[in-house]
Amino acid sequence: MNTHPHWLARGVGSAALTPAVMVLLAGLTLWSLGQSGAAGNKDLPTIVVLTLAAVAAGCAALAWVRPQRVGLSPPQVMLSLGFGGMLLGLLYDVGQAGPARLDSLCAQATSLGFVDSLRLHFEFLPGMHAGMLAGGLLAIPGLRLLRPHCGRYLCSLFAQNLLCSGWMLIGMTAGALWFSRWQLSGTSTLPGMLGGMFVGMTWGMVLSVALYRGYFTLRNRV
Repeated sequence: MNTHPHWLARGVGSAALTPAVMVLLAGLTLWSLGQSGAAGNKDLPTIVVLTLAAVAAGCAALAWVRPQRVGLSPPQVMLSLGFGGMLLGLLYDVGQAGPARLDSLCAQATSLGFVDSLRLHFEFLPGMHAGMLAGGLLAIPGLRLLRPHCGRYLCSLFAQNLLCSGWMLIGMTAGALWFSRWQLSGTSTLPGMLGGMFVGMTWGMVLSVALYRGYFTLRNRV
């Protein structure tokens, strides 16, 4: 059986290039929305720098937790597709609601708990969440194309894919809550909330991968 990586995995699927593109897109998105006239723009450079540093650190942590010799590891493929779907869904939400209405989400979320905030995010940002989940699920056929020799537990288990998506979803909400409540000016902003979602999604995937790799390591020892 041919075990050489697919040409897409050797070319486009670079473990250095793909995270760099993700970080760049996140920065451009936050900067563009921050110029829309929302309050608290004086914090924008700090929000962008912190977000990009945290996302880049998450990508590095994911590469360390799940190393790959050539191209992208399966979790990196899922994170990349989920991130792309998230950004496309965000474009839809901004087009439908506009930055001003989404800014009101930030003000409301600061006084809510996790579950209520998650419900509010689903209501205000349906495209963003649907895009992230859809992008993550696309990793299943995508991984079969890129790595037909992959292990069964990483490439074909639908439940495992949903588990990773669930952790990314939890991370998005948790990150949004933390970032939206932490602002230098004391005013919650849309870039701050979205920056937290980008960071939370990335580290949610890191936590998910660390947990299931730890589980398999412990099971093999037992």
